[in-house]
Amino acid sequence: VQLQASGGGLVQTGGSLRLTCAASGTIFSGFASGWYRQAPGKQRELVAMISKQGTAVVADPEKGRFAISTDSAKKTMFLQMDSLQPEDTGVYYCNTAPVPRNDHWGQGTQVTVSS
Repeated sequence: VQLQASGGGLVQTGGSLRLTCAASGTIFSGFASGWYRQAPGKQRELVAMISKQGTAVVADPEKGRFAISTDSAKKTMFLQMDSLQPEDTGVYYCNTAPVPRNDHWGQGTQVTVSS
């Protein structure tokens, strides 16, 4: 089962984007899930996660700027990104968290923040 991320794009520093992750079935109600970022030349890292009960945790560099949520049906997960900085540039993926499943990686969505 692949999770499909969308909503990326090119924005200027200080701009906002909202990423969407669509999943088949009830992944978000059955497992903690999160958003990962792979910046150019770097390893993929977890930037935010949400428990199946809805408790959200955001990594320190993104705290106060990123917010993770799911819809009431728990079929879609979102990442609201505000005050974007060039260091937020990368391909964003969604998957279970904090341990991702190899069979859930989708193509990701590119976020580029220009200075």
